[in-house]
Amino acid sequence: MDAAGLSGWRPLLGVLRVRYRTGSFGVGAAFVAEVARLADAAHHHPDVDLRYGHVEIGLVSHDVGGLTVRDVLLAREISELAAETGLVAEPEALRRLELALDTWDAEEVAPFWAAVLQGRVERVEHEEGVEVQVVDPGGALPLVWFQPCPAPGGPGTAASVPQRWHLDVRVPPEEVEERIAAALAAGGTMVSDGRAPAFWVLADAQGNRACLTTWHGRGE
Repeated sequence: MDAAGLSGWRPLLGVLRVRYRTGSFGVGAAFVAEVARLADAAHHHPDVDLRYGHVEIGLVSHDVGGLTVRDVLLAREISELAAETGLVAEPEALRRLELALDTWDAEEVAPFWAAVLQGRVERVEHEEGVEVQVVDPGGALPLVWFQPCPAPGGPGTAASVPQRWHLDVRVPPEEVEERIAAALAAGGTMVSDGRAPAFWVLADAQGNRACLTTWHGRGE
């Protein structure tokens, strides 16, 4: 990313993101105002999260549901503006959360979770098949996706299957080893690294699982 003129930017879950340390709300607000000027000129508008000490920006071409050259060009302009302003990118602070539910029938349960979360059911085609998701149109809640598992009482399964939620935490690839080490030092265990570098499965001392994921090894 840095070699492409996108210093500090990272693609997380289909969105090109950057976070700048500002040090104050006023500096951040002034920077966001200049970003808005660039966005209006480009007719392409990012998602912006302004906090007291930092600004996070996300770019995606909503009309095609993915990243395009428009995102890259505006990201470069924002990077140049940040450099002129003296802002420092913090790629190590970028992360995104997904929630995954093990289920033997995603179509059966997805409408319930869409109703509870006031989201919408979407179906995304992958090489492995169609993935059912519940998406919050406003972007306030994490995406929920459904991981196939055997039905209770099926061959090789117990009579009942407990509900198994787990967290998927997307991080930049250069940060994942440090995050794994911290989790292991905190009493966690490595359940599986068989799909690394796409994801690692970890568990806490009581067996509750989480996945640390990157965009490597998955065609992104």
